[in-house]
Amino acid sequence: MTAFLAAYLPNSAGWLPYWQLLVATTATFNFVQNLVTLKLTRRIYDNVPSVTVTALQARTFAVWTLTSAVIRGYAAYNIENKVIYDMALISYLIAFGHFSSELLIFRTCKINPGVLSPVIVSTTSLVWMFLQYEYYVRA
Repeated sequence: MTAFLAAYLPNSAGWLPYWQLLVATTATFNFVQNLVTLKLTRRIYDNVPSVTVTALQARTFAVWTLTSAVIRGYAAYNIENKVIYDMALISYLIAFGHFSSELLIFRTCKINPGVLSPVIVSTTSLVWMFLQYEYYVRA
């Protein structure tokens, strides 16, 4: 069983490719969740009672989440490719910018697990990818 699973894991050195795969897999589940229910998405954007998360917004968020999952999945298996590495790095920057602005500028979020999770994942990923850039992308 282990050999079977190992055949599908990234074969690049280091832990970053596995992290990319984990984040991509989690994002795929989040994509499905956004299509099925508004419950978890409403937990993120819950600071302003007059702001209602609609089904359309959840589906739009689902499409963004799937797009980021695809980018990060490609990065997991092609971590040495500069273009793909840069796209994954930028996808984390966009996620960080979105959640930070909703939390600090637009104030549609309050600090809770729903918003902390993507902020922590995007921040950790940005720092990790920035620090490991030369290791994986040999220009």
